[in-house]
Amino acid sequence: MKFLLKQLHKNKHLFEPGGKLEILYPLYEAQETFMFTPADTAKGPPHVRDGLDLKRTMITVILALIPPTLFGIYNAGHQYNVVNQVPDATFMMHVIQGLILVMPIILVSYIVGGLLEVAFCIIRKHEINEGFLVTGLLFPLTLPPTIPLWQVAVGIAFGVVIGKEIFGGTGFNVLNPALTGRAFLFFAYPVQISGDQVWTKVADSAHVIEGFTGATPLAVAAAAPAGTHVVETLREAGFTLSSMAGGLMGGSIAETAVIPSLIGAVILIAMGIGAWRIMVGGVIGVALCAFALNLLPADQFSPFTQLPFHYHMVMGSVVFGLVYMATDPVSAAATQRGKWIYGIMIGILIVLIRVANPAYAEGVMLAILFMNVMAPMIDHYVVEAHIRNRKAYIKSRKVSHA
Repeated sequence: MKFLLKQLHKNKHLFEPGGKLEILYPLYEAQETFMFTPADTAKGPPHVRDGLDLKRTMITVILALIPPTLFGIYNAGHQYNVVNQVPDATFMMHVIQGLILVMPIILVSYIVGGLLEVAFCIIRKHEINEGFLVTGLLFPLTLPPTIPLWQVAVGIAFGVVIGKEIFGGTGFNVLNPALTGRAFLFFAYPVQISGDQVWTKVADSAHVIEGFTGATPLAVAAAAPAGTHVVETLREAGFTLSSMAGGLMGGSIAETAVIPSLIGAVILIAMGIGAWRIMVGGVIGVALCAFALNLLPADQFSPFTQLPFHYHMVMGSVVFGLVYMATDPVSAAATQRGKWIYGIMIGILIVLIRVANPAYAEGVMLAILFMNVMAPMIDHYVVEAHIRNRKAYIKSRKVSHA
């Protein structure tokens, strides 16, 4: 490593102002800081002494994303082998098939998005930020394993350019870039990213097992006939509470990774990176809205309104979204009280969108994006309330001393 560091420093003058490769300095800086601890120091006050910088933060998030990523790979291969009736499929066969399906999606996301990041850094003459390490992995995990690779490229390009760079780059984006790209694909190419047949790769439709539809639990619940009990409808379709919590079913690559996402949540919270108030607030919001809808007359409203809170939590991408998407430190609320409000509102909107919008059974993506827009306003009013309370407190102290 010392030899490599010596070579980097030996050629540094070529990338500095006036050097032959000055235009490529962002690439040199990214290479140096990715492999070694940056030697830069603060040039003026105020100073914050902390061992946690942006690079370590993003690497920690990547580590927390490993459990749902590995599970998503296995599940994609498992669904493929089950549906295509691969004889005597073993654990390793599931993993290998999952890698074949998922890794090209992840690679395209990193390559296309990374090139765009570098291009904007060169044009704007600023350092390459580590934030894309997370976005480049989060985005493919929100996609079905059957999505065409060209759509992955288009989606990540939209997310990086429109979701982040148009606002000024890392730290200035109003919306979560990964979800922005996912939302674009959802509305631009709904056939390839939603519907009954997109979640599991079918090699030969002539040999698909009888009764296979690819429908997700949310689609089944949304289509429950009037007068039926939604939980019974789910069970008849093969979706029990334990099977949905286990996650071995069709869905986006990491959508059904409930338990692995909880492992990631523990890692993020333990390292002081994940905003636990947002996560817990989201759970509270889902519970409040689900309990309120359960009070509605079952014979006058959709059976979906009677779905219990704990079923909502294990269906779709609620856990994955609350752990990794809603807690984005840039697009989420920043104040402590604001995080509670932000998280609770996301949970409420998730359930409302699911139940009230028959055309869109999943509500996590839209709920988070909507609250991304609302986050600055939430923080504004929280700060204003704090200022008013402080003024009232100071005034009362002056009166008491007088």
